[in-house]
Amino acid sequence: MMKKILVTGVTGVIGKRTVEHLLEKGVPASQIVGLSRNKEKSAELLAKGIEVRLGDYSDYNSLLEAFEGVDKVMLTSATAFSDRNTQHFNAITAARQAGVRHVVYMSIIRKEGSERIMPEITESDLFTEQVLKSSGLDYTILYHPPFTDILSIYYDSDPYRNGIKVPANNGKMAPATRNDLAEAHAVILSTPGHEKKTYILSGSESLSFSDIAKIITEVTEKNISFTSISAEEYVDKLINKGVPRHVAEFLKSWVVAIDEGEFEGQSNDLERLINRKPITFREYTNSILAQHAVSSK
Repeated sequence: MMKKILVTGVTGVIGKRTVEHLLEKGVPASQIVGLSRNKEKSAELLAKGIEVRLGDYSDYNSLLEAFEGVDKVMLTSATAFSDRNTQHFNAITAARQAGVRHVVYMSIIRKEGSERIMPEITESDLFTEQVLKSSGLDYTILYHPPFTDILSIYYDSDPYRNGIKVPANNGKMAPATRNDLAEAHAVILSTPGHEKKTYILSGSESLSFSDIAKIITEVTEKNISFTSISAEEYVDKLINKGVPRHVAEFLKSWVVAIDEGEFEGQSNDLERLINRKPITFREYTNSILAQHAVSSK
């Protein structure tokens, strides 16, 4: 029986794009399996001939069934504010019991030597990595940076009107688009030689929130102001928009970590894997502008 590649979280952007990149790289649809809690949301992949199996990280038996006949699993990390430790432990343990050979896990970049604990993230990442390394399975750990295409969640979806107001100065990060990261996933899943390796999938440029304001201003020719505000003011501003306090505090922790250089380190791992320069924030902003121009015609 042909061994299969299973990608979890295929109704999310990264999971779905990972599957699409596998197809683009010539992996037969018959060799790819998607894992989802809801098949109805997977109609697009089903139409491409992808088998979608029902499974839930919290339901161990559903994972055992879903992993049958699978050689590699792309373990898309569970969302924050859920029991990530139990969910990831279930997935890794079920993979081992089902005879999976190789698990690829997406973690969050940590600065070398950093003792920063990102709420809802760091402790479960460390736990998951330890479980993987002691599981006896082949593993690959991928360290993700902040995502270029959703950086606006940290400031404002309408910076043209409100500017960029965050508790940051000129601290840098090296973000990457979810599409580029998904392509790297597909390369690792479809080619040999990645066992027991870690990759830092940072983007190809460092930028700060003030840089973001300048780039949007230059690309759109609309003046985007940048203002450094206190962490308390930032949280209050989000709460006033209807964001729950725990989510506002979570977003604040990311902005502060970005400003303090937690994600500034750069590596050429992503570029080497996808064999091209990752998309920059300027290129991404230009592409969005072009899409709007086409859709408004």
